[in-house]
Amino acid sequence: MSALLRAELLKLRTTRTFVALAAVTLGLSLTVLVLRALLQADFSEDDVRSLFYFDFSGLFIALLGIMGMAGEWRHKTITSTILAAPDRLRLLTAKTLSYAVAGAVLSLVVTVTMMVVASVILSARDEATLPLADLADPLWRNLLVAALLGAFGVGIGGVVRDQVAAIVGVMLLTLVVEPTLSIVGAQEVARFGPLNGAPGGIIDPSGSDGDLLAPGVAVLVMLGWIGLAFGATAATLRRRDLV
Repeated sequence: MSALLRAELLKLRTTRTFVALAAVTLGLSLTVLVLRALLQADFSEDDVRSLFYFDFSGLFIALLGIMGMAGEWRHKTITSTILAAPDRLRLLTAKTLSYAVAGAVLSLVVTVTMMVVASVILSARDEATLPLADLADPLWRNLLVAALLGAFGVGIGGVVRDQVAAIVGVMLLTLVVEPTLSIVGAQEVARFGPLNGAPGGIIDPSGSDGDLLAPGVAVLVMLGWIGLAFGATAATLRRRDLV
């Protein structure tokens, strides 16, 4: 397992797609943070903490997980991959863990950078900042969400197998379906969503006045989504003749 995990991590970090998406994630996260830090006034500690909700690592690592798994079918490398690692369940587990690790690492870089930039801007404006100890809370929450979404992305890529369809579907769920459910009053359903609802419950401990799941419940929901996607992908890999 360790050899497979190292191989998957090597494959991941040496692709131009990972570098490009990491750069986009950092750029987009910093853009939103800087604009709000410069334009908003009278920051409270809760306001400062909310700045770090704009870590887009989770979304982009989910997309990367989709591309990494569905790309095996798109580029017709799934056969050679299975020949190199005949135990399909171990292979899928290694892929899932590698993208979870990559998500946590990416979020660590992005969130720490955001914290440094926010602290500099807010200090220059004589606004409130968070003590170093208080920064640990949004940091671990962002890392956990990115890790979970990286693992979930691999499962989605394995279930759908069409890279474009999977990416479009995830973007629609993230930007249209889950937000629409919240707008039309179906928050009881939306808060269980795998891309906005449950991750929001992990990131926002206040639960937005009870609209979101409690963090512990949200983690269990995300693990359920990951388990469902993992199981469906494992069944597909076992059933299909790929060699």
